[in-house]
Amino acid sequence: MISDDTEHTCLVAQSLVVSGSDVDAFERDFARRLRWWFASLPAGIGRATLRSCLRLWMGTAPKRSGVFSAGNGPAMRSAILGVYFDDVRLMAEFVRVSTRVTHSDPRAEHGAMAVALAAHIGCRDEIVDGRVFLERLAALVGDQGSELIDLLQRVLRSVSEGQPTDTFTMNSGMERGVSGYTYHTVPVVIHAWLTNPRDYRAAVSSVIECGGDTDTTAAIVGGIIGASTGESGIPSDWVNGIIEWPRSVHWMRRLSEQLNASRSSRVASPLVSTSYLASLVRNIGFFVIVLVHGFRRLFPPF
Repeated sequence: MISDDTEHTCLVAQSLVVSGSDVDAFERDFARRLRWWFASLPAGIGRATLRSCLRLWMGTAPKRSGVFSAGNGPAMRSAILGVYFDDVRLMAEFVRVSTRVTHSDPRAEHGAMAVALAAHIGCRDEIVDGRVFLERLAALVGDQGSELIDLLQRVLRSVSEGQPTDTFTMNSGMERGVSGYTYHTVPVVIHAWLTNPRDYRAAVSSVIECGGDTDTTAAIVGGIIGASTGESGIPSDWVNGIIEWPRSVHWMRRLSEQLNASRSSRVASPLVSTSYLASLVRNIGFFVIVLVHGFRRLFPPF
């Protein structure tokens, strides 16, 4: 089954389809979709996203609904924006809007910007060059993002020395795994991407081996590398193993086709959607499955 990370990417994709390149329309539509996504009782929702969704339901405007947090929410849904926009400046504007709906901390925006730019470069540049990526990111985030740039410079040194991603993670003080803090997550994800720029299985497996917030780190690096490889680069056994509803693999393929058509025309268009009641039923079932797994792990064999 898919996690909230993939669901957020789908929400962003749907909002892009119906809004075209109108950033205000995108903001309104994405905020509306977030409200109803939250009302469907998703499992594993982050605290900042939960608080911002409550603020949206209480009538707070999307421009002010974000809470001060540097969590992973914006980063996990940003790769699709890097794929969609050819114009980096327009991409950056949409990343800012997507971020501020749930997170107002500039670090959350900078992390999301790094993910979007990585996907942008990955699906357009024949050769992935970490130095080019860092130079272009520095121009987007400015002096305010200098802390992230410093962290990513360490990533480039580690990759050039041939360090595995799990070793880099351990050396960065994350012995217990990658946390939900975006300045922990993004360097690890970028390290996995630069180490395996075209190997989906290796990159995703490497961040899972680091432990911690693995559903998010795997989703982010999968989004970045999937941008360059397409579905053919994803292991077929992983795709065939997905049993999901109502956001099935077939549904996501249809959404991607609509998104591609929207990208070509830049005109808002109708889209394939999902039923609120269907999502609610699915999430209740998902919660039961999580509980069963949790209780099963309390008993031998562990």
